[in-house]
Amino acid sequence: MGIAAAVGMLSPFPFYYCLWNWPQSWVELCGRGRDPSTVMAHVAHFLKLLQFISLFSVSTFHWPPPFYFWPLLAFGQFLNFRVYQLLGEAGTYYGVRFGKNIPWVTEFPFGFIKDPQYVGSIMSLLACLWFAPFQYILLWVLAYVFIMHVESKEDQSTRAKPLL
Repeated sequence: MGIAAAVGMLSPFPFYYCLWNWPQSWVELCGRGRDPSTVMAHVAHFLKLLQFISLFSVSTFHWPPPFYFWPLLAFGQFLNFRVYQLLGEAGTYYGVRFGKNIPWVTEFPFGFIKDPQYVGSIMSLLACLWFAPFQYILLWVLAYVFIMHVESKEDQSTRAKPLL
């Protein structure tokens, strides 16, 4: 069960890596008339569901949670919500890589926290340490750090061209 859970928790990251590095392939796969960011969001939500099922399959719940749970979860989810609120679906789901014009945002948390969406996700994961085994949380956090590194380097010449 442990290996299957680890694979399930890592399942979105090869998808994100491929989309970041080869966005034109994704645009072509989505086809004309379909928004690649929207399709990516649907796939990402399904993969996130697999991640949660995988994490819960190796977890042991007990009540009440420790003192750190609520602040980490609340601030982590606040960061994720704020990023989505400021950037929208296209900004959150690689719209810039798919040839969309995403406005530059400087409101909090941008300009204060580097990669706030991933920092928020990592904070939410750390909140889960009270019920999930450390090695799975560490694996998931390291995958986020890897994707943060991948996304820190963008070759603008590889951005996708819209299908006409």
